[in-house]
Amino acid sequence: MDTDLILVIGMLLSVLAIPSLLAAYSESRAPRTGAIMLLIGGVLIVVALTRHPSGYTFAQLPDVVAGVVGRLLK
Repeated sequence: MDTDLILVIGMLLSVLAIPSLLAAYSESRAPRTGAIMLLIGGVLIVVALTRHPSGYTFAQLPDVVAGVVGRLLK
């Protein structure tokens, strides 16, 4: 699997975990689903960062996301 795709999936899971974590916090219940999503997203991000030969910079992230979305829509 492509490291760019792994990075984008990890970022997407991490962002989608935030509403679940906030909902669990506001309802005073355990944030199991959000925590699992955040953990999986974090692991995917770390895997992508370690497998990419030169690493990623913050300036490259918009281009990486656009490239992955472009490949998926093509």
